Amino acid sequence: MDQLPYIVFGSPIIDGDARAAVDKTLSSAWIGTGPRVHELEEKFALLAGSRFALATSSCTAALHLAMVASGVGPGDEVITTPMTFCATANAIIHTGATPVFVDCQLDTMTIDPAAIAAAITPRTRAILPVHFAGRPAPMDAIEAIARKHSLLVVEDAAHGIECEFKGKKIGSLSPLTCFSFYATKNMTTAEGGMITTNDEELARKIKIWGLHGMSADAWTRFSDQGYRHYDVIFPGFKYNLTDLAASVGLTQLPKLGHWLARRERIWARYQEALAGLPLSLPAPPAADTVHARHLYTVLVRDDARVSRDELMTRMHRRGIGTGVHYRALHVEPYYRERWGFRPEQFPNAFAIGEHTVSLPLTPKLSDAEVERIIAALNEILG
Repeated sequence: MDQLPYIVFGSPIIDGDARAAVDKTLSSAWIGTGPRVHELEEKFALLAGSRFALATSSCTAALHLAMVASGVGPGDEVITTPMTFCATANAIIHTGATPVFVDCQLDTMTIDPAAIAAAITPRTRAILPVHFAGRPAPMDAIEAIARKHSLLVVEDAAHGIECEFKGKKIGSLSPLTCFSFYATKNMTTAEGGMITTNDEELARKIKIWGLHGMSADAWTRFSDQGYRHYDVIFPGFKYNLTDLAASVGLTQLPKLGHWLARRERIWARYQEALAGLPLSLPAPPAADTVHARHLYTVLVRDDARVSRDELMTRMHRRGIGTGVHYRALHVEPYYRERWGFRPEQFPNAFAIGEHTVSLPLTPKLSDAEVERIIAALNEILG
């Protein structure tokens, strides 16, 4: 019998529309930062409900640029969660500031507001919450803490393009919100990111600082309106997105709602079919939020027949890719050795990191593939 195709974890959708858009951009001869990037920024701002959207080469670049442009730097502390990808903490470190980890909530896996409040010191400059797996962080509590202590909030919405919190789009709430268009994200430009803000001065600085500190980008300098000189007003960064990448993103924006609906159906099928296995399933979304359904993360319980890692190995042998999101950052060697963290220091993040596994959730999955994933889990764990 022929072997079934491997189910790749997080496989992106690159359809005929995207290929045609890339070909059109290539034919235009404008492949750097230009009209397609500007169009994507305008349309993303409408999606996010923000005044401004600034495209970047990655979400990591977006996080770093957002904080630097806001004045975060050496001597400052930024409170965040260890239950995130390393880029969240690294962006803080690259400003010269210190990441201060606080624990997450065990059920939602998002940062614990009570732990934030307990970690504030005179050096605290900002809070960096993460909308984990597509679930919005508790922004009302976080915003209340920020107001009380006059702190900046920069949201890591790498998982949360479609997120809403109490009727408001993620991207419209805080001074700065950062999104990811990496290959595995709900919308992709292969690599890329976006910063949203309602602050005109921050938007101006981010636009300039994100491209060498030049007062005019290439599209402005070399457009059909004629050459325009520029001034270098800051030693900026090379964080710009290309028109090639933006052309893919522009074809994906209108499809986000359809793809989210498909992931919601897959999510519901998993919740129904896996309820009898030794797995802790994701908590349901809060009634007043929109969950972006970026990841379907389960915890392999201690009473399971196999460990988390053994489960992933056996799934791979059956032709099914899985992921870990994430091992807690405070047990990773760099952070553990630099700041002396202990595993039990953030017990919820540590427990999640030791037991979590993410199942495929891409809208590319067919119903048959979803059932194949469920059957494999039942064979291994049931």
